[in-house]
Amino acid sequence: MLERMDVAVTAALQPLQAAMDGKAADEVVRPLAQVLMESSKDLLADWLDKQFGSEVTENSIFSILPKFWEAEFHKDMEALNVLPADVLTRVSEYVPEIVEFVEKVVSNGYGYESNASVYFDTAKFDSSPQHSYAKLVPEAVGDQKALQEGEGDLSVSADRLSEKKSPNDFALWKASKPGEPSWDSPWGKGRPGWHIECSAMAGSILGESMDIHGGGFDLRFPHHDNELAQSEAFFQNDHWVRYFLHTGHLTIAGCKMSKSLKNFITIKDALAKNTARQLRLAFLMHSWKDTLDYSSNTMESAVQYEKFMNEFFLNVKDILRTPTDITGQFEKWEAAEMELNHSFYDRKAAVHEALCDNVDTRTAMEEMRLLVGQSNSYIANRKSAKLRPNRLLVESVAVYLTNMLKVFGSIEESESIGFPVGGQRGQNVDLENTVMPYLTVLSEFRENVRKIAREQKVTPLLQLCDSVRDDTLPELGVRLEDHEGLPTVVKLVDKETLLKEREEKKKMEEEKKKKKEEAAKKKQEQEMAKLAKMKISPSEMFRTETDKFSQFDETGFPTHDAEGKELSKGQAKKLRKLYEAQEKLHNEFLQMNQNGN
Repeated sequence: MLERMDVAVTAALQPLQAAMDGKAADEVVRPLAQVLMESSKDLLADWLDKQFGSEVTENSIFSILPKFWEAEFHKDMEALNVLPADVLTRVSEYVPEIVEFVEKVVSNGYGYESNASVYFDTAKFDSSPQHSYAKLVPEAVGDQKALQEGEGDLSVSADRLSEKKSPNDFALWKASKPGEPSWDSPWGKGRPGWHIECSAMAGSILGESMDIHGGGFDLRFPHHDNELAQSEAFFQNDHWVRYFLHTGHLTIAGCKMSKSLKNFITIKDALAKNTARQLRLAFLMHSWKDTLDYSSNTMESAVQYEKFMNEFFLNVKDILRTPTDITGQFEKWEAAEMELNHSFYDRKAAVHEALCDNVDTRTAMEEMRLLVGQSNSYIANRKSAKLRPNRLLVESVAVYLTNMLKVFGSIEESESIGFPVGGQRGQNVDLENTVMPYLTVLSEFRENVRKIAREQKVTPLLQLCDSVRDDTLPELGVRLEDHEGLPTVVKLVDKETLLKEREEKKKMEEEKKKKKEEAAKKKQEQEMAKLAKMKISPSEMFRTETDKFSQFDETGFPTHDAEGKELSKGQAKKLRKLYEAQEKLHNEFLQMNQNGN
C-alpha cells in the first residue's frame, strides 16, 4: 500500500514545481491537491481522524455516509438476485429501544453503570442457575485476544478496563468521546455497544426467541455469545436462539479478505468478471459452513458447471421442438428409459437427503451433475442408434433440474426449462418463443442447400453454409450443430459464450495446422536425413570416424581402434551389424537411382 501510495504521490507532486514558478498556479494546484488526497487517503485517513475527529459535533455525518453505502448494498444484492429482506433495521433508528433494553438488563441485575458507561456483568449472569455464559465457545472466556478483536476500544483499552468489574464484562452503552456519534440516555451522552444493537433490533421484531440466527464463523465469540447473554438476561429465559448457522470465511489466495491487507474484492468487481449466476453457483458448489477461496480456479469450476447444465437444457429443448403428434409423445419404455428413470428417482432422493443434511448444497449440486451426465449418455445412445429420445422423460428431468436451480436462485425468470436466454429480464421467454420458428426455417433451408451442394459437388455453396454457421449466427447468439444423418440442432446461447467458443476453435485449428506443418517438416527432414545416409557407401561409413578407428580392411570395415589395438570379437560383431544394415540401405538407394534412370 505504501509503495503504491508513494508512486502516486510522487506523480502528483512532480508538476507542482512548474505551477509554483507562476503560470496558472491555481488551475494546476487545485486538481493536483485532489489527486494527492485521493492517492494518500489510506494513510492520511487515520491521521486526519486522530487530529481533527474530535471537532465533529453533528450526528448527520454518521447517517449521510451509511445511506450512500446502504443504497450501494441494495444495488449489489439486486444484481446478485438476492431477495430483499422482509424487515431492514438501522441502529440509528432503534436507539430508544436500545436504551430501554439496557435499562431492563440493569434492572434485572445483570448490568451496572460505570463512569457514564454501562457494562454487562458476566460473572453474575453465569452464576445464575437459569443462565450460562459463553454457550457457543466456553473455552474462549478470558481470551483477551478474542475480546480485543471483538470489542476493540469499546472495552479492552487500559482506560476502559479500569471501569469494569471483570475484564470479561462487555459494553452495553458507552459514553461518547468528542467526535463520536452520541445520543441522550439516562447515563449521559453516549452510544450503543456493538452486541446490544443486534439484540435490541432482533428482539423488537422477533420477540423473546428465534429459530435461526446466522453469521460468520468468527462471530461466535464474543459477538454471538454476548448477544445470547444480554438477550436472555433481558427476556429472562435460556432459549433466545435455538440454532446458530455460522458460515465459513470467504478468502482470497488463502487469506481472509481484509481492508488492512488490501486483498478484498467488491461485488461490482466480481460481477465485472463473472455473472451473478456463476458467482451463486460457485457458492452452491461449496459447503456454506466451510471456507471458500475466491480464485480463478473456483470461478472456472462454476463456469464449467453452468456450461454443462446449459448444454443439457439446450439439447432437451431441441428434442422437444421436434414435431410429433399427441400419441407420438407417449412412447413405449425400453430398458434404457427404465434405467434412466430409476436413476432419476435415485438422484432426486439423494438431492433431498443432502439438503436435509445441514443444507448440503455441494452434494446436491454433484447429484444434479450426475443426473445430467446419465441423461446425456441416454440421449447420445438413442441418437447414435437413429432413435428419438423419450420426450416426456427427458423433459421431466430438465423441469426438475430447472426447478431446483430456481430454488437455489440460479434461475431468475419463469423459464419452464433451463437458463433464460437474452440480456433483459422479462423478455427472455418471448425472445426464444419469437425467434425460434424463424431460426428453424433458416436451419431447414440451409440443410436442403447443403444436401444439394454435396450431391452436385458445389464447394462454394458448402463454404457459404459453413460461414453462416461459424461466422454470422454466433454474432446473433445462435449456435447450429450439424450431425451426420440427423437434423441440424438450433440453440440460443449467450453471444459472448459463442464468440469465445469461436476464438477457441480458431485457436485449436491454428494449433492443429501448426502441428501438422511441423510434423510435415520433421518428416521431410527425416526423409532428407535418411536419403543422405542412404548415399553413403558401407565402405566409407567408418573411415570418417578416425577418433574411433585407425585401420580398415579392403571393404572399409574397421579392424583396429584409435589406439591401434585390434578390435575384439564382440566389438566386431556389433560393427558388422551396422555395416550390413548400411549396405542394405545403400543398395536400396542404388536401386532407386537405377529405376529413376
